[in-house]
Amino acid sequence: MRFLTAGETHGPQLTAIVEGMPSNVPVTAENINEQLARRQKGYGRGRRMQIEKDEVQIVGGVRHGKTTGAPVALVVHNKDWKNWTAIMGIEPVEDDSEAKRRVNRPRPGHADLNGGLKYNQRDLRNILERSSARETTVRVAVGGLARELLSQFGIRIAGHVLRIGEVEAPPVTMPLEELRAVTEESPVRVVDKATEERMIKLIDEAKADGDTLGGIVETIVEGVPPGLGSHVQWDRKLDGRIAQGVMSIQAFKGVEVGIGFEAARLRGSKVHDEIRYDAETGFSRASNRAGGFEGGMTTGEPIVVRGVMKPIATLYKPLQSIDIDTKEAFTAQVERSDTCAVPAASVIMENVVAWEVARAFLEKFGGDSLEEVRRNYENYLEQVRNY
Repeated sequence: MRFLTAGETHGPQLTAIVEGMPSNVPVTAENINEQLARRQKGYGRGRRMQIEKDEVQIVGGVRHGKTTGAPVALVVHNKDWKNWTAIMGIEPVEDDSEAKRRVNRPRPGHADLNGGLKYNQRDLRNILERSSARETTVRVAVGGLARELLSQFGIRIAGHVLRIGEVEAPPVTMPLEELRAVTEESPVRVVDKATEERMIKLIDEAKADGDTLGGIVETIVEGVPPGLGSHVQWDRKLDGRIAQGVMSIQAFKGVEVGIGFEAARLRGSKVHDEIRYDAETGFSRASNRAGGFEGGMTTGEPIVVRGVMKPIATLYKPLQSIDIDTKEAFTAQVERSDTCAVPAASVIMENVVAWEVARAFLEKFGGDSLEEVRRNYENYLEQVRNY
């Protein structure tokens, strides 16, 4: 499977084309819209989320509630487009002054300056419109499509927030479905109410200061069979592909699997997971410090991935920058933005991980129809049981 996205943050729509989805997978816009709605929630979001109500239109590859095997086309319309038609229109303008809202003071921490240099753009809006995290809207829609496939095989996904700024949530040990239910009710996607209150207070303080906050989020995937991914080539290692996917999310600066960086300070006896065997359940691990991976392949234990999101680059008390026209020092330009998007980032990461797991799943159990994939999957499970 593969996909491409297109569209700008203030353009008419965001679009994705997904190729390689087997036929006969049940798909509903309602389930994908659930993921889009989850992305829009979260304490610390800006005014853009009050304007948009993201909903997907499936405009190809699905008929009567099931995929056909053709590419699936997904569209999410930008409701704010009506306010930007003159600024973002595709027709040429006679006078440069008509090209409103030109950006010439790049924001530190954003793609503005690097993109302008690379693509030789004198209006940095041509960079920020595409590099904006608004693009994650349609990636969440793609992840929602991937989840439709994974759900057919009992693979479940949830995520939560571990840290916002200096406020860290206590460790969580609860069933996945309970974790999902509890965090859906939290504006910052945490289980602990005292932590929730401290995070909200911190976000309010940052907003009052014209500043922003980052944090750490975690995604957990249960029901994955052993053997997804491969050790034989570097680019087939699934943990590496998930890491790349997570690092591709706008503003993400770090990723770890399992205990991750903590392994550096521990002895091997405290890092590796002992192997057990039971006649009923087969092979398993006594712990899951590896986060569900050994040798780039899934072990059958839950996949556990964490991602680090830096504070958003747009500050309402902007940092020092340079005007690209005059080369004089100025404060950076301000675009409408969030104070904290970490709760939304948790949802985004869930769906990015879902895509990579689904892609590896089809590589392992590939077929042109859901029925063919299921036969291959069940035959493999029988092979594993009889190993």
